[in-house]
Amino acid sequence: MSCNKEQRMEDLQRVRALRLIDDDFMSICFDGYIEGAELLLKIILDREDLKVSEVKTQKALKNLQGRDIWLDIYATDNEGNKYDIEIQRADKGAHRKRARYHSSLIDANMLKAAKDFSDIRENYVIFITENDVLGMNEPIYHIERVIREVNVQFNDGEHIIYVNGAMKAKDTALGKLISDFYCTEAKDMYYKELSERVKQYKETEEGVENMCDILDEMRKEAADKKACEIANKMIMDGKLTIDQIAEYSGLSTEKVREIAGNKSA
Repeated sequence: MSCNKEQRMEDLQRVRALRLIDDDFMSICFDGYIEGAELLLKIILDREDLKVSEVKTQKALKNLQGRDIWLDIYATDNEGNKYDIEIQRADKGAHRKRARYHSSLIDANMLKAAKDFSDIRENYVIFITENDVLGMNEPIYHIERVIREVNVQFNDGEHIIYVNGAMKAKDTALGKLISDFYCTEAKDMYYKELSERVKQYKETEEGVENMCDILDEMRKEAADKKACEIANKMIMDGKLTIDQIAEYSGLSTEKVREIAGNKSA
């Protein structure tokens, strides 16, 4: 461990308080965890036949014309269909146009050169929200395109789903799943696939050590990001030299030059 004793104690307290509704913890727990991702999708989509073949967390999707995105959980099933599961505790993070944007980039990254549009597989964007952001008091919302004149589904393969995390009714599979998302202790969870994973990271010595290391790394990344933002503002201001910006921001001169070069590109 690189952090001091006081910081370690703070990290241990944070680890004990973590829940799956916390997106960083969820990303850690589900990275490469096919069984867990499969459980989530089977319950949310109400499908027993679904088989996940691959799952990654914090998957970056690039957009050369605009804003890149990082997906909390990105899963693929045996038929090549794509699933993006996002944890959104803040209402503004679950804006309906964000769902649309995620869906469009997933499609863009699915279609390879020289392939036909019919080769695009099904695309599911799932927001698990802490509040009822759509405000209709439903536990789950399925958004699909329809042909209005005849009230028939368009069936273009795009699916947007909002799971209302404010509803924790424990008499349904979905309600039990949401309840598990808010548990801080593995013993209180309904689904063993989730409880065993949470226990691994929160109650074993190796898991806790890993979590503390991850929290330490996240602090460093946050500090580096803040330093880069400060350096960027100084560069835009144009009043300081590269060496001065490096001194004030705490970055290396090479990093400052890299940021400056990206701004002029």
